[in-house]
Amino acid sequence: MCDFLFSSFTQTVEHGFPNQPSALAYDPKLQLMAIGTKSGAIKIYGAPGVEMTGLHKDTAAVTQIHFLYGQGRILSLLDDNTIHLWEIVQRENRSHLVEVHSFNLPGRPGIESTSATRVTVMLLKLSCDLLALGTEGGGVHFLELPTLTLLNKSLFQDEIMQSIPEEYKCGKSLGPVESLQQHPQDSDKILIGYSRGLVVLWDLNSRHVDNLFLGKQQLESLVWERSGNSFVSSHSDGGYMVWAVSSSNPCTHDPISSTIPYGPFPCKAVNKILWRTTESGSPLVLFSGGMPRASYGDRHCLTILQDSSHVTLDFTSRVIDFFTIHCTDKDKEFDDPSALVVLLEEELVVIDLQMAGWPTVPAPYLAPLHSSAITCSCHISNVPPKLWERVISAGQQQCPLQNYENWPLCGGKNLAADPKPKELLLTGHEDGTVRFWDASGVSLKPLYKLSTANIFQTDGDHNDSLTQAGEEEWPPFRKVGCFDPYSDDPRLAIQKISVCKYSGKLVVAGTAGQVIVLVLSDEKSDHMIDVATVDLLQDREGFTWKGHDRLPPKSGSVVFAPGFQPVVLVQCMPPAAVTAVTLHAEWNLIAFGTSHGFGLFDYHRRSPVCTLHPNDSLAMEGPLSRVKSLKKSLRQSFRRIRKSRVSGKKRVVVNSPTSKVQEANAQLAEHDAEVTPVQRRIEPRSADDSLSGVVRCLCFADTFLRDGTHHGPTMWAGTNSGSVYAYALDVPSQEKFSEQSVEALLGKEIQLMHRAPVVSIAVLDGRGNPLPEPYEVSRDLAKAPDMQGSHSVLIVSEEQFKVFMLPKVSAKTKFKLTAHEGCRVRKVALSNFTSVSSEEYSENALVCLTNLGDIHVFSVPALRPQVRYDCIRKEDISGIASCVFTKTGQGFYLISPSEYERFSLSARVITEPLCRVDVERPHDLSAHRKKSHFKLYYKKKLHTMTVFTVFLIK
Repeated sequence: MCDFLFSSFTQTVEHGFPNQPSALAYDPKLQLMAIGTKSGAIKIYGAPGVEMTGLHKDTAAVTQIHFLYGQGRILSLLDDNTIHLWEIVQRENRSHLVEVHSFNLPGRPGIESTSATRVTVMLLKLSCDLLALGTEGGGVHFLELPTLTLLNKSLFQDEIMQSIPEEYKCGKSLGPVESLQQHPQDSDKILIGYSRGLVVLWDLNSRHVDNLFLGKQQLESLVWERSGNSFVSSHSDGGYMVWAVSSSNPCTHDPISSTIPYGPFPCKAVNKILWRTTESGSPLVLFSGGMPRASYGDRHCLTILQDSSHVTLDFTSRVIDFFTIHCTDKDKEFDDPSALVVLLEEELVVIDLQMAGWPTVPAPYLAPLHSSAITCSCHISNVPPKLWERVISAGQQQCPLQNYENWPLCGGKNLAADPKPKELLLTGHEDGTVRFWDASGVSLKPLYKLSTANIFQTDGDHNDSLTQAGEEEWPPFRKVGCFDPYSDDPRLAIQKISVCKYSGKLVVAGTAGQVIVLVLSDEKSDHMIDVATVDLLQDREGFTWKGHDRLPPKSGSVVFAPGFQPVVLVQCMPPAAVTAVTLHAEWNLIAFGTSHGFGLFDYHRRSPVCTLHPNDSLAMEGPLSRVKSLKKSLRQSFRRIRKSRVSGKKRVVVNSPTSKVQEANAQLAEHDAEVTPVQRRIEPRSADDSLSGVVRCLCFADTFLRDGTHHGPTMWAGTNSGSVYAYALDVPSQEKFSEQSVEALLGKEIQLMHRAPVVSIAVLDGRGNPLPEPYEVSRDLAKAPDMQGSHSVLIVSEEQFKVFMLPKVSAKTKFKLTAHEGCRVRKVALSNFTSVSSEEYSENALVCLTNLGDIHVFSVPALRPQVRYDCIRKEDISGIASCVFTKTGQGFYLISPSEYERFSLSARVITEPLCRVDVERPHDLSAHRKKSHFKLYYKKKLHTMTVFTVFLIK
């Protein structure tokens, strides 16, 4: 295989919502937003496609971040008390976020303890040349920017105390600095708020106290009114106060007004407050917290007040921070806010402040993938235009306001071309929903949500529309956001998904044995759902199911919106979780498996074809136990091969369909033992394993099973005990689907020697290529498979890959991964790698993720190792379990419950940010950057404006 097909393993972009966000910032000039996380990451977002990420060297939490407006620079404060300066720089046409400075505030020797110099708040002057730091000890220190040089003009509490009236001192400390705010009209004055309640207007030039505001309530935050004639303070008692600033009254004892919006009973603290003036007259007041302790102390709320309008936004996760997008032009008289951006612990919510009712604005990125916990995923490459348009249409009818053109964060320019091959990522969730995401580009956009809960009778209300608060309810709550970690019934959880992208058919399977076949419809429908029960343990005596009950389906007709609508519900009995499912839309067949066996179902005739189930404690261990058919019983054709447990050896039955395979496997094993004595010894697994009956994989294929001259439909099933069953299917022609039923005959059976679980099965044509998907050949969308040469089947177990020739099922080649590498297979896929130099040349490869988190690529069908990459930490079990490969050499895995990491193995197919940001930098840090070995390449300089083309990578 050619080297130019593969790139080095590249982690290209992170999709979803940052895990554990801890800080928020906004640059009104560049119109960029930054989010800091507890893991030390800084993520910048602008217009869709404009993204970048920086990671601090130490994994300390980011507690505060601030933009240097218009400069493409960011200041970050970590919980280890260090301050870091970041810049957007360009290097060899690959630009990203780079740390250029760091600073740690020293204490006064012998006077201040380490805790006293701990930074509690940062104020960046609008001129971006001075940084003020408030500390726990009550001191305020000043740094020169952008060099982060400590200036010798620190302000300490003892200097402030000299101006305070004696009756206010009471021998008490002022407490930590809680807030620093620059005067909106006079840049040389800052407002300093202390925890005890004192607020000081300090003149930086004269080092003089201009005004004192003797607050008596513990202070939480401060905000200026735009004119600078007043400011607002919020407090721990759930109230806020408006204070007048007057040069004629240097010491103010009482505010103009004091309000506890949700009093008079004790309330929680108002953590942050914003006061925005509007041209319409009344100011807009926004604050977080302040809820009555006894009644709603556990709510996460943000209140919006204006005149008689009062809304209490009720979120399902904690408010981290928020800001408004408003007019910052000094020549303008009013703020006139247009949008409110709220960063929550689990999602980002944007509110339109200009439309009546203050509706939410859908976000084109940062979608909370984990709005309900992700339980499975499925990727679809090269989505047909018709399917794409129909899915988008269904999604727009669900959310008519889903228009990203009004997205307020529009900084930077996305230079990436609109991706031509569309990609869908489907995620199954704990609440029984399947969500469709646009995975074509950098931003993972929500397109459509399918809910399966309305098919069943459950206790919860599954109406997705947000219920509005009644007129009499107080506070006037309004549910906002889509993060909902609670599931009404854990049995609803989606376990497996299978899609036919050409016919618009979808199969989803759940935790309680439910298998639902759905068809994409453009019209609303009101119909009853056909229910078929498939008993996988027919005639089994002495078995008692002790698990959960099945989900009871609704008996009457159900209204379904345009989109995927169920046509039949297949209920497996016992109602164990479905472990494998596959769909063949051209044959109208689905196959499904649980820990108790597997079944084949004709959804056109609404009838099961056959089931296979265990007959004793050896759950599906070894050959076929029994096959049931609607037309006839196959028990007369196939007898169960009994196995002896004496000395742990199997008694081979002469003329059995598996004896030759077992002999061949034994000979290969002996041969390998002679040739490769350094391989690890792999012990056969016990046949008494209670999980041996779990069906791990299923697949359909048109291939040679009965003889080498006649090919036809087949179904393959692999189990946890290393057994593979192959069925020859008698599928009627399209014209006779309604007249004839599908029949299945067991054609072959393979028992892997070490009984390792079978992870995947794929049939290869005469050229060694994977067979095309249903409808691809009949609709001239793919080349017809080679039906002249000998077909083969690739069977992947947890320990090895093995290719068998068909129809004789003779071993052709294999690779013992566990024996050679000491690892086990967890995820596997057949991917097509296209050459960088020529789009016409491509090769297929087997991509494998192991339990150690590394990825191996093998040629097909020769199984020669090509490359190996470290991908996921071996300790990250959930990340390994969540990995899904694409057919073009990319992949996704969860790096947190809310984020997918996207990676690429292909040299040609790479999805990563490509954008441009215009920045102004009056100060040059080139000298420092030379020391840091950063070389800057400027594309164009125009006065003080530098235009960067930013090709963002991590």
